[in-house]
Amino acid sequence: MTLLVIIIVLALIFDFINGFHDAANSIATVVTTKVLTPLQGVLWAAFFNFMAFFYAKFIAHGFKIADTIAKSVNKDAFTGEELMHVVLAGIIAAIFWNLFTWWRGIPSSSSHTLIGGFAGAAIALGGFGAIVSSEIIKIVLFIFLAPVIGFVGSIIITIATLHLVKKGKPARIEKWFKRLQLVSSAWLSLQHGLNDSPKVMGIICVAIIAYNNMVDVASIPHWLQLSEINNVHDWVPFACFTAIAIGTMSGGWKIIKTMGNKITKIQQVEGFCAQTAGSLTLTLTAHLGIPVSTSHVISGSIMGVGSVKRLSAVRWGVTSDMITAWILTIPVSAILAAIIYSIMSLFTA
Repeated sequence: MTLLVIIIVLALIFDFINGFHDAANSIATVVTTKVLTPLQGVLWAAFFNFMAFFYAKFIAHGFKIADTIAKSVNKDAFTGEELMHVVLAGIIAAIFWNLFTWWRGIPSSSSHTLIGGFAGAAIALGGFGAIVSSEIIKIVLFIFLAPVIGFVGSIIITIATLHLVKKGKPARIEKWFKRLQLVSSAWLSLQHGLNDSPKVMGIICVAIIAYNNMVDVASIPHWLQLSEINNVHDWVPFACFTAIAIGTMSGGWKIIKTMGNKITKIQQVEGFCAQTAGSLTLTLTAHLGIPVSTSHVISGSIMGVGSVKRLSAVRWGVTSDMITAWILTIPVSAILAAIIYSIMSLFTA
């Protein structure tokens, strides 16, 4: 039981870090264009991060992304205790890499950090046969597809929007798009919560299922009994969505600066277009049950908006550094998790 409690606490800490690490994803543009102050922005985003719980439960009727995360590792290849150690090593590696990239102000992917850590620890114990390659390939593929979808989508939305407002008065357009940015940022924050919290849910569920396989189920409290992820008790998603919302309220100012100012300069109309493209991309991937990076998606969307003005409006030097971090995230976090698992095994053997 002690190991399970440690895993759950660390998973929720990761979820909290995910919140302040990724706070910029949904509010970078709305803060940069001065529609909201930074404090108002994080409170706005946190509220809709949390409301995603009710959207998932009562409208979407499930947590597809949590199921995908749980399926990325072949759980039958391990005993319950081994699987819990794999989860623990993966979470520790994910926390370390997330804190490092936050400290450096790099908008890397919390999602891929967690996936890389989980897979890396599993490989350290059971080799490459311990991971479900079809699920991992799908996730890796969307490292590249998600920002491209956001990029192309934002170009289309920006061109269409600029065409619609070209005859309008600048003051009136600015007034309307300040309001519309609130709507688009709310939608993006909702999708951010819906996309990111279920990943931690999936990890917690794997640990709980592993624990159930280790002990007599009759001795476990009802709220800890779990045989498959679709039957998860409400306290797990509620805790995860709460943790990410609290984390979002804690900020993430370094990454807001990178995403809101360093990629390209944006105005209200452009902020609305970037957020709308990002939201549509995340809505699509959540429906498909594919865990993607909200950082990748909104960054791609901001690049697309900048490209409509002119290609030179995007600071490609900044974006190349970000893309390098995106590509490195899964392998680096996997290697970290493998090292951490190897160290842990010296004390648990």
